[in-house]
Amino acid sequence: MGDLKFTGGDDRRTFLKQVAIGTAAIAASDFTLFAKEHTSTVQTGKLPWYRQVIRWGQTNITETDPQRYDVSWWRKQWKRTQVQGVIINAGGIVAYYPSKIPFHQSSPFLKGRDLFGELCRAAHEDGLAVFARMDSNRAGEELYKAHPDWFAVDISGEPHRAGNLYITCVNGPYYNEHIPAIMREIIALYHPEGFTDNSWSGLDRNTPCYCENCKKSFKPFSQKDIPTVKDWESKTYQQWIKWNYNRRLELWDLNNTVTKTAGGAECTWSGMNSGSISGQSNSFRDYKGICSRAHIMMIDDQGRSDAGGFQHNGDIGKMLHGMLGWDKLIPESMAMYQQGTVTFRLSAKPAAEARMWMIAGIAGGIQPWWHHVAAYHEDRRAYHTAEPVMRWHKINEEFLINRLPVATVGIVWSQQNTDFYGRDNADQLVDMPARGITQALLRARIPYIIIHADQINDDAKQLSLLILPNLGSMSDTQIAAVKRFVEGGGGLIATGESSLYDEWGNARPDYALGELFGAHQTNPNHKNIVPGTEHTYLRLTPELRRQVDGPEIGDEPLITNARHPVLKGFEETDILPFGGNLQPLQLETGVEVLMTFIPAFPIYPPETSWMRQPKTDIPGLILNTKYKGRVVFMPADIDRVFGQYNLPDHGDLLANLIRWAARDNIPLKVDGAGLIDCHPYSQPDRLILHLVNLTNPAAWRQPIHELIPTGPLKVSIKLSNGVEGKNLRFLVDGHSAPASVNNGWVNFEVKSILSHEMIVIK
Repeated sequence: MGDLKFTGGDDRRTFLKQVAIGTAAIAASDFTLFAKEHTSTVQTGKLPWYRQVIRWGQTNITETDPQRYDVSWWRKQWKRTQVQGVIINAGGIVAYYPSKIPFHQSSPFLKGRDLFGELCRAAHEDGLAVFARMDSNRAGEELYKAHPDWFAVDISGEPHRAGNLYITCVNGPYYNEHIPAIMREIIALYHPEGFTDNSWSGLDRNTPCYCENCKKSFKPFSQKDIPTVKDWESKTYQQWIKWNYNRRLELWDLNNTVTKTAGGAECTWSGMNSGSISGQSNSFRDYKGICSRAHIMMIDDQGRSDAGGFQHNGDIGKMLHGMLGWDKLIPESMAMYQQGTVTFRLSAKPAAEARMWMIAGIAGGIQPWWHHVAAYHEDRRAYHTAEPVMRWHKINEEFLINRLPVATVGIVWSQQNTDFYGRDNADQLVDMPARGITQALLRARIPYIIIHADQINDDAKQLSLLILPNLGSMSDTQIAAVKRFVEGGGGLIATGESSLYDEWGNARPDYALGELFGAHQTNPNHKNIVPGTEHTYLRLTPELRRQVDGPEIGDEPLITNARHPVLKGFEETDILPFGGNLQPLQLETGVEVLMTFIPAFPIYPPETSWMRQPKTDIPGLILNTKYKGRVVFMPADIDRVFGQYNLPDHGDLLANLIRWAARDNIPLKVDGAGLIDCHPYSQPDRLILHLVNLTNPAAWRQPIHELIPTGPLKVSIKLSNGVEGKNLRFLVDGHSAPASVNNGWVNFEVKSILSHEMIVIK
């Protein structure tokens, strides 16, 4: 990573009293400094280990590794990469120590070696924290035959299997007794700081268990039997989903009770979680419930997808910190092996690809954690990948934690929307609209935060704008919070079917936010429209082609008034591509309709590709200015189609709408070529701007083959109170520079960025 240079650094509200930078509080600001309330459990003023260990390493031990694990070499690698904690395989499917727990089988290659014990002692000697890694959801035939009641079964009573292993049931003694016994044994023998577990949540949503343990647990919860078919309209099926979520939270609490009782108050069990909301939902892992319990959030999200890009990793950090607070840590497993559209466990991931994933996560508030599979590799290039990033992180760590994001735009989400509105089509209905919004914000270089729908009252107080990207399922409490925000002067953008369903995904007769939208359903028996790709368009109002050079037929509409500023940039077109479908709505007086629907017509053969119905009164974009806050309702789900097709028109339109609805109260301006992910933060008496260069022909197709520099960039940041803005330090390039301050904004130039740059402004 050629642009990483090792430059030194200067050296919820209550946590700021304890941070290492030593200042008392964040200065007030007229733009948002987003924080979470946090009540520290530390009584002495000394932070617990899980609030101090910010760089991690993991060598994921394979069964054959006990005969070839070179502990001495890996200790050197720990030191080279500046890790403060390591994740070491301990037990579960395979034990890497001589366990005395019945049926807790050791690796056949252990042959008397206590590999976990050796590594744990070595780490503690080196001053490192140890997470004992478990993998708890499967076991071999010997345990199955001894305790068949510990295992999950299908509707016919046959055991669920994965290869030659049997899958255990989360409601049985395996989780309630066997795993706790293993953890107590490990604590008694080795005293690790805590535990993680890869597969702690058991079977997923698509694989129900019908064992006697599940039947006995579900019946008193719902007064019904476990459903035998998937039926999202069924109250019993909805209760089954809720019951499964509750059980995973019970396991989280049970495991923490076990570890803290046996190992002390700071011996935490931290499971492991996905970086995907859909993945969490499919595994019955309640992000919000887990975040309310977690001391440290261990994330298993090892590399990017082509659709999500590197920027997805920054969004994970924003979303999780939005629930955890910005004082807690979120280490993420970052694969050093080739992982993604194709996975090769023992081959090195291209260094540029791996490092950019790390940098994108760090910029979003995630802590780095390198991850290798196996302790011995013939491809040794991966051993050099993490070191420059980890060393840079070590040198500049004071600027990378205990900071608050600077933003005026908030994207609202909820897991219930994924579950009960998205259901079996969450990718199109939920994930894609959110991705379209974040991509539009990224391209426009508009900083944003990600807010859970249950936290709007607390987290949106100083925001200028809330965005609901097809937030179909909303509770009455969430609806009320949005209304209060708009009535108090905050802007709102809502798309698609936002607020048209209750928290269980049941259709409402009308939008619950219909008064704000100025639009109402005309069909109370409407059905969820599954998005598809159709040859449809949106007509812009007023039409301007009469004044634009081109063929004339004589019936071009007269131009009666000027276009609204949200349509800036589209002066030479009267239509935009859409691709979705729309239904008629009833509009209130006083709203502005800036786009209307053009229904589908043939694509092939070309001779038939002409508009059958060039104009309708079906609205695609509605503005309502009757409230104190500006409201944009876009029945046309441009956010979804932008997330899916990446058409520049859609991104430009979304950016225009965001700036208008926020009244241009955006605290950052970045001008210059390239795709730049911008992350501004605040610490007491200083601002921090982390810029990640995503400009690359492989941005949408992994892996990156090389890094391509971009620049220069002209940057302006609105100053917060207490920050003079006169001095700049570039922590990647390694130089200092003066800055120009004008009317409360600091202005400067970034000459070039290869992978990233971080500027400290004082």
